Amino acid sequence: MTDRTFRLLELLQKLDALLAKARARRVPDPLEIARLRQRKLHLRGRLARLLYPPTASAMSL
Repeated sequence: MTDRTFRLLELLQKLDALLAKARARRVPDPLEIARLRQRKLHLRGRLARLLYPPTASAMSL
């Protein structure tokens, strides 16, 4: 595992914790939750591209 993937996984864990904390509030802020979910989705995409780069056969489709 490279340093970059480790940092991305660490960020994902921190975002999970922030998301859980935001959802557990007495009055959750839907905009904050949406923003955190969007950041998490973006990071997951970056991590997926880093771990599973596209192959030449997949690019020809």
